[in-house]
Amino acid sequence: MHGLFRFLALSAALMLGFSALASAEPRVRVETTLGSFVIELNPQRAPLTVASFLEYVKAGHYTNTVFHRVIGNFVVQGGGYDTSYVEKPTRSGIPNESGNGLSNRRGTVGLARTGEAHSGTAQFYVNLVDNAALDPQPSRWGYTVFGQVVEGMNVVDDIGAVATGNVGPFDRDAPLQPIIIKRVEVLQ
Repeated sequence: MHGLFRFLALSAALMLGFSALASAEPRVRVETTLGSFVIELNPQRAPLTVASFLEYVKAGHYTNTVFHRVIGNFVVQGGGYDTSYVEKPTRSGIPNESGNGLSNRRGTVGLARTGEAHSGTAQFYVNLVDNAALDPQPSRWGYTVFGQVVEGMNVVDDIGAVATGNVGPFDRDAPLQPIIIKRVEVLQ
C-alpha cells in the first residue's frame, strides 16, 4: 500500500509539473543597443496577437529594427522600421483584441496600429506610465495589451529618456541617436 501511495504521489507531482510547464507564459528577450529587457506574453488573453508577434520573432523580423517613436512619460514604440528608417514589409493586420481585460499600465506591451481598429501588424510599444486612455471604451476600440516587461524595465525607461526630434521620415519623437533592436528571441 505504501508503494502505491508513493507511486500515485509521484505521478500527481509529475503531472502537476508538466501542466505548469505547458501553461507557462512564453517569454522573449529584446536585445537593444541600450541593453535588454524580457517580455512575458499572455496568449490566454491575446491569442491572435501573441501568435502573430511570435511569428515575427521567429522569422527574425525585429532584427536590426529601431525604436522610431519615443515619447517620454508615454510610450516607446518600435519593430517596424530598419536602421535606414525604411518600413519593413508585414503581413495583414490582425483582429483587435483590446477587449481582453488587460489594461495599458506601466510596463505592459501593446500592439501598435493605425486609426483602423484591426490594422496591428508587427510594431509594438511599451507603456512608460499608466495609459488608460489607450484602453477600449464603449464607443471605440483600444490598443491590445499582449504582454508585460518582467525584467529590464530600467532599459525601457532609459529608452524613454533619450533626446528625440526629426529623424528620417519622422518630423518628431524619433531618437536622435538610433536605438537599435539587435534581435528578439524566444526564451526557453
